[in-house]
Amino acid sequence: MKDLKTFLTDKVLLSESDTLSAEVEKILQQVRRDKPDSPVIYVSSGTSSLISGSEKTITAIEAYIEDNQNRSQVIRVGCTGPSNYEPLVCIHIPGKNRLFFRNITEDKVDSLLNGVFHNDFNEEDLAGQTGTEGFESWPGIPFMQKLPFFANQKRVILGNCGCYDPESIEEYIARGGYRAFVKAIRHYTFEEVCDIVERSGLRGRSGGGFLTGLKWKHALNTSSNARFLICNAKESDPGAFTDRTILESDPHRLIEGISIAAYAIGASNAIIFMRSGSDHARNRLVKAIENAREYGLLGHNIFSSGYNLDIQIRKEPGAFVCGEETALINTLEGKRGMPQLKPPYPTTSGLFGKPTVINNVETLMNIPLIMQNGPEWFRSLGTENSPGTKVFAIAGKGRMSGVVEIEMGTKVRTILEDIADGIRDGKEFKAIQLGGASGSFLTEKHLDIAIDYDILRENGIGMGAGGFIIIDENTCMVDLVRFYMDFIRNESCGKCIPCREGTGRMLEILEGVIRKPLNEESGTTLERFKGVMQLETIASVMKDTSLCGLGQTAPNPFMSALENFRDEFEEHIFDRKCRANVCRGLRSFSIDVDKCTGCTACASKCPVNAIYGTRLQPFFIVEEKCIGCGICHDICKFSAITVK
Repeated sequence: MKDLKTFLTDKVLLSESDTLSAEVEKILQQVRRDKPDSPVIYVSSGTSSLISGSEKTITAIEAYIEDNQNRSQVIRVGCTGPSNYEPLVCIHIPGKNRLFFRNITEDKVDSLLNGVFHNDFNEEDLAGQTGTEGFESWPGIPFMQKLPFFANQKRVILGNCGCYDPESIEEYIARGGYRAFVKAIRHYTFEEVCDIVERSGLRGRSGGGFLTGLKWKHALNTSSNARFLICNAKESDPGAFTDRTILESDPHRLIEGISIAAYAIGASNAIIFMRSGSDHARNRLVKAIENAREYGLLGHNIFSSGYNLDIQIRKEPGAFVCGEETALINTLEGKRGMPQLKPPYPTTSGLFGKPTVINNVETLMNIPLIMQNGPEWFRSLGTENSPGTKVFAIAGKGRMSGVVEIEMGTKVRTILEDIADGIRDGKEFKAIQLGGASGSFLTEKHLDIAIDYDILRENGIGMGAGGFIIIDENTCMVDLVRFYMDFIRNESCGKCIPCREGTGRMLEILEGVIRKPLNEESGTTLERFKGVMQLETIASVMKDTSLCGLGQTAPNPFMSALENFRDEFEEHIFDRKCRANVCRGLRSFSIDVDKCTGCTACASKCPVNAIYGTRLQPFFIVEEKCIGCGICHDICKFSAITVK
């Protein structure tokens, strides 16, 4: 088609009808490649894909096509979800269902393509097939949507992820994109858009769960000559990667969500506040914004509606605390990223003193769908008080990992046992860390709790932004809590005393627990125990007196771990034992004289010279000098070194 841009603008975006003509739909099918005339090869290209070597896979595929004079197209798509499958390759042969192949590294490309094109492929790397009516199914191959990882999901926000070229605005429009925004600015007032979102019951997906429509109305009803919309894309919780996946896989829907939200509050300026180091996601967002401008979806007097909008991208300075609303605003104003007392809230006095709405990525991704399908549709998903879906990043010790989307009301057990397929390597389940660095630990007794803001809050659990870390029996909870406290201590802005001093003192006590005392006096154990008891008092003071949410929630991992794993703390204190053998400071190494051959390998590698002996004679370890690093245990070829 000669002028696809004009066609998509006039016949699709500016169409007054909710249903398009058969002729228009036929062209849109070609743009979407629904029924291709030649093979199409889709290759995932998100961060996890790139780490797994997808660019080398693409290079190998392009070389195969050139060498064999094949007519296939190669399309880079976003992340489909399961990180275990990367690099993921999807092949669509004309007239047949799409085939998905997992872990396709460059060395597998030639045999894979030869097999698919000659109908004799190796099913070892086959994940499944997808297709609709009118396509021939591949016999004996399972459908992707029936695999446990996908069968228990409700992919709404992630509906486009892994399905189309995220750098193609044409394909996004062909999938119905930007129609909700154009309809909003041409047919709805600011108040009407706010009403629709409020009736949907959408709650902020950043963890707090505040009603989005109500927040918008607060900003809209505040008298001002300017307002701002900020998309908080700073995802810095350890183990969380949902925002990055969305930005890389479906940037245009985020741009559309931001545009509708900005219009609803009467803002002409919107800012995407991104995490530093997310260059791949940033590049795709930059291109999406440029394409939106080319199509007239951003700029002055958009489609003669009288509405103006500009979207900018700003990169955060690398501090965890800058994700807090007021610290974020300070950063954008060129100040040090430190939280401020509230009220006033940003919706009344935010960026440069103007009414400002701050929504996170997942919240804004819901907006185009609500405007397109209606608030009643959104209400039909999830629970009464928490409608819709929730996106989680599954990480840790599950058999499956990746980004998933479940309907609100789904049990935690379903995510763990069905979607993540349980614990890998036959290990025992221990806990789930939900809610990021300042979240809570869920144990066996919590597995039948539903994912719902109110239900989780009643059980003292925060939803968080999307981290879902699975922990097995080989994890030391004391050491894990120490890790999170070290992270929070380093990320504290230092403005308020409870957080600045409290996190440091808590870390100091925990580090004393995970190593042997310098002396074995009778009062040492009592002092260590009293130190842990102080942690509860310190945690209570921090919760009540810290300035912002970082300090107020910083003790959560410790309090949750102490409640559910008190026996591990007592073992570390009284028995000086780490059941997971993780805490180096508590490990004791010894050499079995019957197995030791005197090869000297352990002695030569010991960093503190704690191993002595004569060559070809049994060696021994000086326990007082040993730091518990375990190098000797790892290097011994005769299994002569044991650890307790």
